[in-house]
Amino acid sequence: MAHLSLLAESTGLLASIWAFYTDLPDLLRAFIQAGVMILVVMSMAGYAVLAERKICSYIHGRHGPNRTVLPILGAIPVIGPLVQKLGLCQPMADGGKFLFKEEPVPGHVKKFYYVLAPCLSVIPALTTMTVLPFGTYADSAGALHPLVLANVDVGLLFILAISSLGVYGIILAGWASNSKYPFLGGVRASAQLISYELAMGMSLLPVFMWAAVPGAKDSGVNLFQIVEAQKGIGNSFGLWIGVWQPLSALIFLVALFAEANRLPFDMAESETDLVAGFNTEYGAFKFGLFFVAEYTHMIVGSAVFVCLFLGGWHLPFLDYNDFHPLVAGIISISVFLAKVLALIFLFIQVRWTLPRFRYDQVMTLGWKKLLPLAVFNLFLNAIIIALIEHKP
Repeated sequence: MAHLSLLAESTGLLASIWAFYTDLPDLLRAFIQAGVMILVVMSMAGYAVLAERKICSYIHGRHGPNRTVLPILGAIPVIGPLVQKLGLCQPMADGGKFLFKEEPVPGHVKKFYYVLAPCLSVIPALTTMTVLPFGTYADSAGALHPLVLANVDVGLLFILAISSLGVYGIILAGWASNSKYPFLGGVRASAQLISYELAMGMSLLPVFMWAAVPGAKDSGVNLFQIVEAQKGIGNSFGLWIGVWQPLSALIFLVALFAEANRLPFDMAESETDLVAGFNTEYGAFKFGLFFVAEYTHMIVGSAVFVCLFLGGWHLPFLDYNDFHPLVAGIISISVFLAKVLALIFLFIQVRWTLPRFRYDQVMTLGWKKLLPLAVFNLFLNAIIIALIEHKP
């Protein structure tokens, strides 16, 4: 009976919190959601760096960061050593170091554009979060609503357009550094973007085409609608899109690696032949902003891939209408984050498994392999859809 009473009190508390939140003005709710999203994504970017170092050290047979700990945590008998061993305080130390280090500006750079470049890299990465759904909840009438700042029909096109602007920060950094190696890194970044943007866009067209088939349930190109169309079994798509569109998923994933400048596609900062690439002349906080931009692009790109090809926040036979709206929101966000974290782990695993490609290999893969495959996949799906629609 005590357990039932505690459960009833918890349910009542959740209902009260949800009622208080839903009664807030729309503008205030939007500010709260925006603040929470920025906090979560920036924290994930910081701890993705820690995950990168810990997974790398595990692959190399090393320990990784295991020294930094806050004094107040170190005094706690069990928690302190565990936090220190896992390196959970390392991102705070790294952030403080980047923020407070001396930041000299080389005399030969174009100062205004030199300072502007890191901002142009990180702002597009953060802006794309506004149209990215990360969960769902059901209202009292049983209708599902997305947890998103702006649920717009062109959300995916907005993400593709804005995220591609991040390369301007890299190009500007290479040009403003007024040095040969950074400039070459910026040129490589622009060429790589053009090469893989085409394949990425082509890989998404079959998804849009199937979503627009007449009579399809939850049809449309809205990200929330595409996720909802992958719910359960026997819906308009039938399964997660990545299951029956593996070629589109593979092309999009490879292009995502190239767009995020992740190994084996980090041509813009190839230290083997460009010193450090476009960020050679940068240090301290500006250098840290480039890192934040890279990991934010990786996180947002992983979230987009989860929405498009891995069912978003859905699991087979899990119906969010059966839960309280707040509970449904918590479960859906947890499922979504678990899938995103799994994909981030894949990004890190690939970085420390595959060697860096040569620049000519990157261009050959983009133009001679991925693009023809994407065109073939588009025509194949167009023929299948045409046969289905004209079936007597």
